[in-house]
This record gives sequence, structure tokens and C-alpha cells, in this order.
Amino acid sequence: MSTVATLAINGGSPVRSTMLPYGRQSIDDEDIAAVVAALRSDWLTTGPLVAEFERAFAAVTGSTEAVAVANGTAALHAAMFALNIGSGDEVIVTPMTFAASANCVVFQGATPVFADVDPSTLLIDPERVAASITPRTKAIIAVDYAGQPCDYDALRAVATHHNLALVDDACHAIGGSYRGRPVGSLADLNTFSLHPVKHMTTGEGGVITTNDGELARRLRLFRNHGITTDHRQREQQGSWFYEMVELGYNYRLTDIQCALGLSQIGKLAGWVERRRAIAARYDAAFAGMAELQPVGVRPDAVHAYHIYPILLNLELLKVDRAMVFRALRAEGIGVNVHYVPVHLHPFYRRRFATLPGMCPVAEAAYEQLITLPIFPAMNDQDVVDVITAVQKVTEVYAG
Repeated sequence: MSTVATLAINGGSPVRSTMLPYGRQSIDDEDIAAVVAALRSDWLTTGPLVAEFERAFAAVTGSTEAVAVANGTAALHAAMFALNIGSGDEVIVTPMTFAASANCVVFQGATPVFADVDPSTLLIDPERVAASITPRTKAIIAVDYAGQPCDYDALRAVATHHNLALVDDACHAIGGSYRGRPVGSLADLNTFSLHPVKHMTTGEGGVITTNDGELARRLRLFRNHGITTDHRQREQQGSWFYEMVELGYNYRLTDIQCALGLSQIGKLAGWVERRRAIAARYDAAFAGMAELQPVGVRPDAVHAYHIYPILLNLELLKVDRAMVFRALRAEGIGVNVHYVPVHLHPFYRRRFATLPGMCPVAEAAYEQLITLPIFPAMNDQDVVDVITAVQKVTEVYAG
């Protein structure tokens, strides 16, 4: 008699009775008290907590300047503005990312050029970046996919040789490091997201870090409509007068959100440590499984594990990724997929004539990828449940 369990998708008992999400925020009473205090203060926006949060964020990321904005997309958009990216320019980006990493280039009227990824790490390949440079190229946007920093020494060498700006989309990677240097200090501009599924949250929110004071000034201008002062600054000066000197946006982050951020940032190191511990459990459990493999980790990187993606070895399975995805969700494991390669989205195919085959490594990886749950509030049984479900599903579907 076979001892292989019946999958929940086929009527068997699921590993879990409730769905375990792939990520979620952690909010405690200290966070709530901090937000309540901000609500009771005189300043709900453009107040003192914004600068306080920026100083704390700069310290954690090893940068001299941090500029808080409304979300991670706003952070990327502001970075493109600060670098004077505009019509006729090209910016090299990775296809293995959320659409905002490329959309920010389009917002400024420029053209994103997609450079393929390394097959082991799924990080942008510096050699493909170098091969993609034209006289119109003005910047490189590297994405620290899953929470692992890119090869910034190699990317910096390319950028310096061609006089290009280097941007780190570090939305996955706060708390990580590269060759002893913290994420947030690795590029000319480093962008972060504070969405609830990220390492820490302000509800929605974003930050750009830099060591360049002039870039920081332009970032602050851009988040405030292109106006030279905000309300609190004019209040302190006893003045009503202001000037709009650039076309900016209302991308401000409120004091209410910064209060939450200040409370959360003190817990960041412990949360990253917990993510790394969960990842280590997964690594050990999956090490002997031929049907899948975790995405590779560079030896010179400290991974922050925003997500934990695995690559299915489909040639050893009787089903495709979509079936494995459905089966795992039926077991109560809230898996996801990160990402549909950006150049395959209909908008990019229509606007920029991108086509399948342009980034074959990213495209092949996409067909194999599944993201497993990883967040600090997961307990040991949650981790066991994920491992059990993955082993159960792959055993049934093994070819």
C-alpha cells in the first residue's frame, strides 16, 4: 500500500487549517502607543517626527542623508528626478522585480532597458549591464532581489567607467550588507519600501538614502510639490511666502507614519535575525530535495530575506508551477510568485516593444519560481508546516 499522503487539493487533509500568508507586518503595543502620541501632538504631518525618523533611518543604513516619502514607488520616482533623468535618456533595470523599479524611469519620460539576471542569484548581471549601455544610458537601477545585495563593486566599476549614476532598489534588503557595508550605503541613491510585508512598516512609506547633500536637497524638494519650504519651516520663520521652483509631487510621509517607523526601527535587527533563522531552517530541509532548490546566495552578501523564493526543477515533476502553487495553497500555505518579468507585462510590450526572449534567464526562472512564507512572527510550528507541505506536494508530484 502506498504511504504517499493525499493532497488537500485532491480531498485529503490539509497541513494547516488556516492560511499562513507569505508575509505580514508585526505591530505591538509600543507601536500603537507611539502612533497615539503622534495623533495627540500638534503636528500630524511636516512635523518634527519626520526629521527624527530620517536621522534614525540614516544611522541604521550607514548613510548621511535619509529622505522619507509616501511609498517605495515614490522613492524610486524621486531618485530619477534627483538624477535629472528625462526624455531621451535610458536607464538599465532588471526584469526580475516589481514593476515600479522600471515604471519610475517611464514616469520621467525615459526608456527602461532590461538587462538579464544571473541564473543562480537572479540578481542583475553586471556583464549584461555593461553590454546594454548606449550613448543614451544615464543610470543603472540594481534590485536586491529577495533581500540579497547585488554585486555592487562590479556594478560600480561599470557605472564609473561610463559615468553613470548607480541606484540601489533596496526595497527587499534593509538589514542586509555587502562585503561588510550596510544596504543603504552601496549606491549613489538607495531606495526603500515600508509596506506592511517588508521588514518594517509605516503602513505605506518609503525612504531614499544618500551621502550626497545636493541629491538629498532635490529629493526633499520633489516630495513637496517642488516648493522650497514646507508648512512647519514657514511657521518657524514666521513667514507665509514660498516658491515652487520645480514640478514636484505631494510625496510626503506623515508624522503619524514616522512615529510608527521610529518605534519599528528599533526592532529591525531582531526581525532580520529571525528571518535569517527561518531561511536557515528552509535551507537545511530542502538541501537534499532534487525537485527544488533555493535561489543562490553570494558568499560576500548578508541576506535580509524579505522573501524566500525557491526554483522548482520542473523536469523532475509531473506538473507545472501553477499546479504546485495551487496544491500548496490548498495545504494552507500562502505561497506567492515574485515576479512576472517586467518586460513581459502588456504595458511594456505595447509601449516599448519588449518581447519574450529578451531576458531568457529571468523568463525561465519565472516559470519555476514560488515564494514561501517568511516573516518574523512565524513560530517554529509555522516553519514546520511550510516544510511539511512542500515535502508532501513534491513527493506526490515527483516524476
